[in-house]
Amino acid sequence: MSQSATSSSWTELLADGARAVGGRIRAVAPRRRDLVAMLRTPRADLIAGLTVGVVALPLALAFGIASGVGATAGLVTAVVAGTVAALFGGSAVQVSGPTGAMTVVLVPIVGQFGSTGVLVVGLLAGLMLVAMGLAGLGAYVRYIPLPVIEGFTLGIAVIIALQQVPAALGVQAHGEQVLAVASSAVWTWVQSPTWAAPTIAITVAAALLVWRRVKPSVPVALLAVAAATTIATLAHLPVSTIGTLPTELPTPRIPDMTWWDVRTLAIPAVAVAALAALESLLSATVADAMSVSGRHDPDRELFGQGLANIASPLFGGIPATAAIARTAVNVRSGAQSRLAAVTHAVVLLVVVLALSGIVAMIPLAALAGVLIGTAARMVEVSAVRALVGSSRSDAVVFVITFLATVVLDLATAVVIGIIVAGGLALRHVARSAGLRETPLSDIVGPDDARAADETEQLHTAEERALLDERIVAFRFEGPLLFAGAHTALMEMTDLGSARVAILRLSHVTSVDATGAAVLTDTIRALGARGVTVLLSGLQRRHEAPLRATGILDHLRGLNHVFADTPAAIAHARRHVARDHHHEQSEGLS
Repeated sequence: MSQSATSSSWTELLADGARAVGGRIRAVAPRRRDLVAMLRTPRADLIAGLTVGVVALPLALAFGIASGVGATAGLVTAVVAGTVAALFGGSAVQVSGPTGAMTVVLVPIVGQFGSTGVLVVGLLAGLMLVAMGLAGLGAYVRYIPLPVIEGFTLGIAVIIALQQVPAALGVQAHGEQVLAVASSAVWTWVQSPTWAAPTIAITVAAALLVWRRVKPSVPVALLAVAAATTIATLAHLPVSTIGTLPTELPTPRIPDMTWWDVRTLAIPAVAVAALAALESLLSATVADAMSVSGRHDPDRELFGQGLANIASPLFGGIPATAAIARTAVNVRSGAQSRLAAVTHAVVLLVVVLALSGIVAMIPLAALAGVLIGTAARMVEVSAVRALVGSSRSDAVVFVITFLATVVLDLATAVVIGIIVAGGLALRHVARSAGLRETPLSDIVGPDDARAADETEQLHTAEERALLDERIVAFRFEGPLLFAGAHTALMEMTDLGSARVAILRLSHVTSVDATGAAVLTDTIRALGARGVTVLLSGLQRRHEAPLRATGILDHLRGLNHVFADTPAAIAHARRHVARDHHHEQSEGLS
């Protein structure tokens, strides 16, 4: 091959690569319709953003302090990362900022490398997230098993609570081992007990937990912190406060990095990027289930979170991720577009610029109470109970992930949990394989192809006839485990005009907690859209995971569980006929 031909091939290869990269950038870049949507319902979005900003203020302060960088860093993160992620992310209603899970990762980094280490780690993690978004890796988060996620969440909640023990007791204690630091703080307090700080922390935490059940729409965290600050100031209680805050955002700074710094901080950066990706995409999935504003784009979400994590450290913030609690408040407050999350950031910016003197008087014990209450709210007892009651394998994965999160670190815990879950899933599949004797009468003769075609046509005709009656049937084959549950159920998201969906489960070989949870969420989502769901052929050995989620007893209470498909089809036809009769009656009235 001549030199000119080689040069031409390399040029074409580079051009193809540039076109591919350009196509991926266009795929994750903001769209014009996103900006148009921000102007569609401004009043609802502004109210929702104001509400979230009020809720986020004490959390931003508390998470900034908990990370070891300071309250200002938490506010800066909520303002900068919240704005960037809102404009560039893949969810219209997601709210980003500092989170408890991220502070758990950052504490040892701050202790070893200081604020410069946080800056470098944030930039590296942001670049990794951008690369993940461009590479199209966002969809793979659904392959993380539910027991791993729940064990991981419970472990984070325990660590957050333990981190707040020194501030809640009003004593000084430092170190990298959370359990050792908490124990040291308790021992120091026991030797010379004071009651002002513990009383404030316990009162604030109790207010969060109790008022959440009474009236969850009220920003009780802000009200409790404001009350604690007023009482502590007027009574001159001997408690530590946040201290001086700046009256403007810090100017961007470029880190003075060496190659050795990059190599040393690469592993922590991988942990931060993995955590940001996991928490953000899980939060976006929760937002999809709560909102009618459309499904999120996972790759755009990773890209937006990457840009947010690049921008936040440059202004003195910390790595950020989407926050499930703040996102839920945003949706419940009526958010329709990205304008709500941007408004939340503007509200916090006003606090930084205009109310820094008041914020400086907040007792650290009050913020510790906020985080302890937040940690307690992270634990869904019903979800844990359903998980443990699902199967022994799921319980093992849950416990191992939880212990690894508390004892080791978050990234290692997720890896260990996935490996254990994968091994147990393979064991499930191996056990579900079997040998069944086939009668000679079942073996077709020389006209195999024609018989198969006729059978397929018959099945297709039956399915088309059912669809004409506004009934759709799905038959599941093989194991319904974490690796394929989402994919198997994805077809059910759009049923057109169907009124009844029949899920045929006789050919399912095994079900785990993730499969049961996804199936439960799908059934409830269809029910919310007015689609009646019937189950047929469920084997008794697969009932436990579905019973643990509560969906099996619910469907049985409605008489929507059948031993075979013909009985389910007959019931579906009666159901559609009854609905059609009601529609005609309403039309005549």
